[in-house]
Amino acid sequence: MTNTTAAPAPDRQAAPSPDFRDLPRLIALMTGAEKHAPAAHSTLDALWVLYDRVLRVTPGTVDDPGRDRFLLSKGHGPMAYYAVLAAHGFFDKALLPGFGSYDSPLGHHPDRLLVPGAEIGSGSLGHGLPLAVGTVLGLRAQGLTDPRVWVLIGDAELDEGSNHEAIAHAGPAGLEQLHTLVIDNASATHGWPGGIASRFASAGWDAVTVDGRDHEALYEAFTTPHPGRPLAVVARVEPKN
Repeated sequence: MTNTTAAPAPDRQAAPSPDFRDLPRLIALMTGAEKHAPAAHSTLDALWVLYDRVLRVTPGTVDDPGRDRFLLSKGHGPMAYYAVLAAHGFFDKALLPGFGSYDSPLGHHPDRLLVPGAEIGSGSLGHGLPLAVGTVLGLRAQGLTDPRVWVLIGDAELDEGSNHEAIAHAGPAGLEQLHTLVIDNASATHGWPGGIASRFASAGWDAVTVDGRDHEALYEAFTTPHPGRPLAVVARVEPKN
């Protein structure tokens, strides 16, 4: 069923600085049969580094036209995403235990109309990267060339042709505002000589592969200059079991 209760605005009182070590506790508050725990935990470190050190968006700027956009295409198992958003004050942590319940805004896939900070409602895999390309083109049409657009996809999403059409367009179009984070947990059916990064590089992207659990390596990759070209960061984590 569709959840209908929007999350309340975050408490504006001063709060302790977010702490990565608190995330396991926050994730543990979310229970149920549809947790997709491996999908969630595979994204945890990369999401943390993005929201803690890279993305220019806060609870107070979620509607600011100049904000960075983050699109979660790998929407199943969103517990890590919810935990990171809650840790950074986008919504009250008290909502986490209600995850997946009928009247909770925190569904098994994020809903952009219910979850503060969510840019898209993710469902079928393979949609996020094309949506990110469209977002960059829409920003350009409005003369907004400063906001950066990030999209997180799973390696198995590269089995979908829609992603390859987006990759093939973004490189030659020089979509410098576009950043794709691929979580590689060895789930893809198909592969490419030289690895996933080679698929992006062959289409005119800058691409780098890093340890998806190494925060400093992730930060360095996320902040790599890539003038005139979109950036792909492939974050390798332990294989899904």
